[in-house]
Amino acid sequence: MSGKIIDFTELKKGDFHWRGYFRIGIFFIIFIVLLLIIFTNVYIVKEGEYKVVRQFGEVVRIDKTPGLKVKAPFIQSVMTLPKYQMSSDVSEAEINTKDKKRMLIDNYAVWRIEDPKKLITNARTIENAETKMGEFIYSAVRSELGQLNYDEIINDEKSSRGSLNDRITEKVNSLLQNDHYGISLTDVRIKRTDLPAENEASVFKRMISERESKAQEYLSKGDATKNRIIADTDRKVKELLSTAEANAEVIRAEGEGEAAKIYNKSFSKDPEFYKLYRTLESYKKTIGDQTVIVLPSDSPYASLLMGNTK
Repeated sequence: MSGKIIDFTELKKGDFHWRGYFRIGIFFIIFIVLLLIIFTNVYIVKEGEYKVVRQFGEVVRIDKTPGLKVKAPFIQSVMTLPKYQMSSDVSEAEINTKDKKRMLIDNYAVWRIEDPKKLITNARTIENAETKMGEFIYSAVRSELGQLNYDEIINDEKSSRGSLNDRITEKVNSLLQNDHYGISLTDVRIKRTDLPAENEASVFKRMISERESKAQEYLSKGDATKNRIIADTDRKVKELLSTAEANAEVIRAEGEGEAAKIYNKSFSKDPEFYKLYRTLESYKKTIGDQTVIVLPSDSPYASLLMGNTK
């Protein structure tokens, strides 16, 4: 019977090397696991965000300052919420004005998270917070615009809205604060106001009719003003002409009187010249190209015409 001799010394050395490699592998695995645990439980807080640490669903810490943070492994989770301002489009809604007109209102809102813990506790998610905020905005817009007539809303010249956006913002913030949603509204704006499709045609016709009526009113006022100005001008012209004529008559009378004085003074110095002058003046008025005069030969007038001045 043949046999093989086993070297127990070599066997022990091999067993020792195998156990050493095994221990090194275990240590390496443990090291990797520790690294994974560390890396998965270390997080970074950035500018413009909140990090909400929750344990079994409850908020235990909110990190607001930027930097490297650590959470407890396995039992804690981290949620990120924005710190900066956000804008949201509020769903288009229909309202009734004070004068019973229906309108479609389209708004947008600018808001931010003020208290992440209240938001998570009461609204759970950002989407739920936006939904609730939209409901409050619609309620405030409906309340405010319901106190105004349609023309006051769409016509800036006649608008009495004043600080409507400020009032709506204040109302919505009050409602959000009362319900502890942890968010605040920075601003709310009306982007667009439209009519329901079935009302547009009738409203446009009414608007055209009102504008035509207003235009006719302006034309009537203009005509009345024009006629009043013309009448006032005619009256003033007549008054001025009458005054001018009266003054002219006075001046003319004064001139004729003064001329008569001068004539009398001049002619009194030489009566014969005056006689000759009056005769010549009469010639100018009585004798023309076709004039025929029949006079007695002994008439003084005939004597003058004949050149006999004796």
